[in-house]
Amino acid sequence: MTRPLNGLTILDLTNVLAGPFCCFQLGLLGARILKVESPDGDLARHLGSDAQLNDDAMGVSFLAQNAGKESITLNLKHPDGVRIFKQLVHSADAIVENFRPGVMERLGLGFDTLKAINPALVYCAISGFGQTGPLAAQPAYDQIVQGLSGVMDITGTTEQGYRVGYPVADTIGGLTAAMAVSAALHRREAQFIDVSMLESMMTTMGWVISNWLIAGTRPQAYGNENPTSAPSGTFRTGDGELNIAANQDAQWERLCQVLNATHLLQEPRFANRELRKQHRQQLTTELEVLLRSQSATQWADQLATAGVPAAVVLSVEEALELDQLKQRHFLQTFSQVAHREQISLVTSGFLINSERATAARPPDTLGASTQRILRELGYDDSQIDSLRQIGAL
Repeated sequence: MTRPLNGLTILDLTNVLAGPFCCFQLGLLGARILKVESPDGDLARHLGSDAQLNDDAMGVSFLAQNAGKESITLNLKHPDGVRIFKQLVHSADAIVENFRPGVMERLGLGFDTLKAINPALVYCAISGFGQTGPLAAQPAYDQIVQGLSGVMDITGTTEQGYRVGYPVADTIGGLTAAMAVSAALHRREAQFIDVSMLESMMTTMGWVISNWLIAGTRPQAYGNENPTSAPSGTFRTGDGELNIAANQDAQWERLCQVLNATHLLQEPRFANRELRKQHRQQLTTELEVLLRSQSATQWADQLATAGVPAAVVLSVEEALELDQLKQRHFLQTFSQVAHREQISLVTSGFLINSERATAARPPDTLGASTQRILRELGYDDSQIDSLRQIGAL
């Protein structure tokens, strides 16, 4: 399978989530990813719900987004470690880091220094707030960005805001960086990419933010309801929860027909989209009385057949059992990883020419590729052993 970034090399100096996720995506697109880790390794190696894997420095959080990468350990506070890193920069196409602003400069490895080594280098810095501005130096984690971006104010109920149930700010920041790096590599000239997780997150909130900026409507949390339409949200049935998104008048009419509730079409409170939004609570009450007669699965089948967007609410375990994902080979399985007979990992969210983009190799143990990569740079085994002894690796 020929992928768009085949033949390109990315130096991955990132830790934990946003940066590693960015480089994972670039690797799925075909780039060779050299994960440059400190001797202690990526913190994510010790994160996850399996204590044994954490002890083995192969935590679930690390495994999730580091397949396909080659791990080399370098001590960037040691002059020989810096020298080796600069050798890697010479033949690399891009570097991605997610340190706090200023860290790479203090290490003597800022953009200007590296650009002098490789005039075509694409340099991507991912941080919570970007490289400039009054918040630039502040530490930022996913939850901090979710709160500052306004996402927690519009997620949850009117009584309390909630964080999104997975690290959405980190993930969106990583995707934004991967898109920017891919575009920059097309130009084949030195470029500095400054990715802000806060700005990446808020870019995805265009509808919400525009409602305030343009229409003067203050965004608010609607729970599981869709603020732009009704009935559109999560409904209780005789067994299980059901998502219905009857956003168009034709879908609303078909919904009433399936529920044998054509009388609702004559109800003045529900005569059009705006009125249904204004009376959404009364509408939900009416619909849930009717939906109690069957299970969520039964209703979902009937509504989908009638052309009304509807589906049951699944757990993560149930979602992974969907034939839709199995037939498209969404998961990738590796054998003999971290003392496990096999592990399964998510892959890409796309196909290229009808083929799934997958990782070429399982996640590396810490420094597993150091020897091989240094040999590629011209070091022999005795030199590599010496570098280990002096603490450069």
